[in-house]
Amino acid sequence: MNLPLPETHESVLPGPLLIVEDDPLMQRRLGTILASLGYQADAMMYAGGIRAAQALLAEQPFAMVLADIGLPDGNGIDLVRDLYTRDRALPVLVISAWSTEQIIVTALEAGATGYLLKERDDIEIALSIRSALRGGAPIDPFVARRILDMAGAGPATRMKSGAQTAPLAKSLSPREIEILALVGKGLTNREISEVLTLSRLTVECHIKNIYKKLAVNSRTQAVFEARTHGLLP
Repeated sequence: MNLPLPETHESVLPGPLLIVEDDPLMQRRLGTILASLGYQADAMMYAGGIRAAQALLAEQPFAMVLADIGLPDGNGIDLVRDLYTRDRALPVLVISAWSTEQIIVTALEAGATGYLLKERDDIEIALSIRSALRGGAPIDPFVARRILDMAGAGPATRMKSGAQTAPLAKSLSPREIEILALVGKGLTNREISEVLTLSRLTVECHIKNIYKKLAVNSRTQAVFEARTHGLLP
């Protein structure tokens, strides 16, 4: 049984949102979760497949897309890749039952903001959606473990293969790792500047340097790389 969902404290919720999901039960579940965050029914639009999603995307912009992988008319990863090509700033959160390493990594490389499993309870999904809306990169704990296992990044393995982790660890300063950890928790640049008592411009400069050092171009990819190499939990 799920616990009561947390109330949102956001004064203005970005919208509308697009839910790409063909299962009516999951559609209703996501609608209930979004309603708990403060979204009204008219701020949520649904598509049962890729073609329907593309038709809606052609008609209007969306603040965020929640997408499944297994869709009746194609692979949701193709939709993620298309959305990332159109607008790299658009948060695309995958919520799927698929948990294989290849699917997970391919979705993240295609541009997914985060990856969650449908088995998570409503509270966990609600918090992850809120994190993605605030610029975070929510990764399901099970998914994170699978990625680390696949990369051979367990504690014992890291000690044996430190040559892969050490250069990356040395390239990031303690302050950059601190900022990256806050990015992974979903904090915006403004919020990070307040937490660390830094100017917003300084935070933005640090994040640009992080991108350059990790050879990435998004917050999601930066957090993913840092977690893969054991720099973040």
